[in-house]
Amino acid sequence: MANYDLTPRIVPNLDRHLVFPLLEFLQERQMYPDEQILKAKIELLNKTNMVDYAMDIHRSLYHTEDVPQDMVERRAEVVSRLKALEESAAPLISFLQNPSAVQELKADKLYNIQMLNDRYQIGPDQIEALYQYAKFQFECGNYSGAADYLYQYRALCANPDKSLSALWGKLAAEVLMQNWDIALEELNRLKEIIDSKNFPSPLNQVQCRIWLMHWSLFIFFNNENGRSQIIDLFNQDKYLNAIQTNAPHLLRYLATAFIVNKRRRPQFKEFIRVVQQEQHSYKDPITEFLACVYVNYDFDGAQRKMKECEGVILNDPFLGKRVEEGSFSTVPLCDEFLENARLFIFETYCRIHQRIDMRVFAEKLNLNYEEAERWIMNLIRNSKLDAKIDTQTGTVIMDPNKPNVYEQLIDHTKALSGRTYKLVSQVLEHAQPQPAR
Repeated sequence: MANYDLTPRIVPNLDRHLVFPLLEFLQERQMYPDEQILKAKIELLNKTNMVDYAMDIHRSLYHTEDVPQDMVERRAEVVSRLKALEESAAPLISFLQNPSAVQELKADKLYNIQMLNDRYQIGPDQIEALYQYAKFQFECGNYSGAADYLYQYRALCANPDKSLSALWGKLAAEVLMQNWDIALEELNRLKEIIDSKNFPSPLNQVQCRIWLMHWSLFIFFNNENGRSQIIDLFNQDKYLNAIQTNAPHLLRYLATAFIVNKRRRPQFKEFIRVVQQEQHSYKDPITEFLACVYVNYDFDGAQRKMKECEGVILNDPFLGKRVEEGSFSTVPLCDEFLENARLFIFETYCRIHQRIDMRVFAEKLNLNYEEAERWIMNLIRNSKLDAKIDTQTGTVIMDPNKPNVYEQLIDHTKALSGRTYKLVSQVLEHAQPQPAR
């Protein structure tokens, strides 16, 4: 399964603190030697201020209570720097801890800056000190304190670049504290800024979209409605173009979301085309499963890929989240994925066959005959599928469903209207004002 591990591709697009949950997952799954994971953690910690954590990892790795002298000296430097930053930001922190004083703040940032200077002798230096203090707290692993101070800083900051940087930090802190609802709100704020027409550089805009999609994986696969929301974000033309250009590995997560989300079929057909186009740049069992079913109609291949998909999901840090149920541990997304994957195979198989041998089809669903018969009966009963089971011959008989010409015309017209709307929007967005003559 290490061959399908996307961690090396994902890590460069994350804040280093967001890498720790991935390493914890890999260590738990024992996909790599424990020593290798611990060394990676220490290397990562050396670029942060989490010195105590680095010391603990060093003791575990080398089975000793002694730590290198440079770690001891580094810890003293961090403590000294933290005290200095706290003193610099103390006047503003004291103000923010006074509820009645905070009520004086307004939506007008310029007013706030002037008011703080006139009444409390708090100027730009103290506001900048709050940012540096919050950033240092984050580097020390105090995500709660960092999130609070970054929120307050953004209410006072008039510098768009610093405000954007603070928003990234706030998002990372909320993700690390697993405050998924708040993190989703910050994600949407960040998306609005990135997608604005005033964003300084188109190239930087694309890179920020790629970062945003990688960070969003933590949220979408832990949020109740995340599987729909990831489609809403990733499947937008701007974001899908960014995926195809610089991050095709994200197709795994979009493909998974489409498979476990039954209500996204109109967008699904367009996505299959993308999967087909990108097979040369990225493929894994999940995207190959879709290609087998919807591009090649290779149902034996789909059966093999479905078995591989289970291993990929169980060993993916975002997809393989376990839930304890009594004395058992299960991965809900994996169960749902396999159930819907069987449904995809069955629906597609039914479109091109009028009579289906259930013994043959049971093999394609990775079920025994009784399980397949029960599964198909439930499917026919609970869906609008025009089919019946002949128990004597052990076959499923499909009623011919001739396409309605008028419905086809309406569907094609809607699709054409949607593409036209997208094209007009793109033209208007990229149109430049003509110079005056």
